[in-house]
Amino acid sequence: MNITIGQEVPDFTLPASTGREITLSEYRGRKVLLYFYPKDNTPACTQEACDFRDAHDTLSAHGAVVLGISTDPIAAHGKFSTKLSLPFPLLSDEEHKVSELFGVWQQKKLYGKEFMGIVRSTFLIDEDGILRAEWRKVRVKGHVDAALEQIVK
Repeated sequence: MNITIGQEVPDFTLPASTGREITLSEYRGRKVLLYFYPKDNTPACTQEACDFRDAHDTLSAHGAVVLGISTDPIAAHGKFSTKLSLPFPLLSDEEHKVSELFGVWQQKKLYGKEFMGIVRSTFLIDEDGILRAEWRKVRVKGHVDAALEQIVK
């Protein structure tokens, strides 16, 4: 079962690039932009992380926090985060439980090969833990601006 707009998002805890575990409910009272991306150090994922990094001050000024999630191990997240000077944590969902909860763990096809992986998606969770907006099958260009527009509404 996937979470749908208007539903409360179940709490979850995942290891983070900050060296500790992060629980979603820690952010009650703030908006959360939860973005799922396929893989550290790939061109589109690097661009997306940099776009969120560059918009971080504006997002924070509007009461939002950013959390990135992929199935990469925490060590990879740490290197990726440091390399890009990311001001937000990256969470490791190696068993793809949270990715499945949001319905972003799906069959993908690349160069004729089929495999399971994360479909790039972003979710806006409000201060009360309710899913308010979602962007699925995201194209990186202009995406952060679209998310920011929704936050400042």
